[in-house]
Parts: sequence; C-alpha cells; structure tokens
Amino acid sequence: MAQFDVYANPNPVTKHAVPYLLDIQADLLSNLTTRVVIPLYTVAAMGKAAKYLNLQFSVKRTTVIMSTAELAGVAVTSLGEKVCSLKDHRNEIIAAIDFLITGF
Repeated sequence: MAQFDVYANPNPVTKHAVPYLLDIQADLLSNLTTRVVIPLYTVAAMGKAAKYLNLQFSVKRTTVIMSTAELAGVAVTSLGEKVCSLKDHRNEIIAAIDFLITGF
C-alpha cells in the first residue's frame, strides 16, 4: 500500500456511487491496520463540485470526483484491489486537503 494509490470499493451498497477510494495516508504508517482514504465519486453521484476541494480525475476510463470533506479511516481489509496511483497529482491532492483544514 502506498500513499495516493486508488483502490476499488468492494462495498456493494456504496460502490455504484463511490467506485474507488484514494489512500492518502503517509507510507511511514503502513504498518497500521487502517488507512485514511478519500472517496472518489462518479460525476453523476457527486453533483456540483467545489473548486479546490473536489478534484476531478480519470480512473479506468471513469471520471471521478474526490470528496475531500468525506475523508475517513477504514480497515485495510475494507479496501479492494489496487487499480492505479494518483501520485502524479500529489501536489493538487495535498492542496485540497490543506484547503479543507486551513480554508486556504
């Protein structure tokens, strides 16, 4: 598991609206049994996205929106298979998290 990896959401109740989960936890803490993730919603399920807070990405040909305000800790066992990495978007992702916490 690595920071900014994207995992399939195996939850049958939520995976239609939230097909993926973005791991944002630092690699240094990889020995924990939990990971901090941000849900990646489909455009249809998300609705209007907030500038700077809700980034848009393409994951396996699906456009998804990062719902930064819904970040949560989940058990590692609650993550599906790794589908890609968004580490090339590190600066944007960190900026969105900073915006959530600091407001700028």
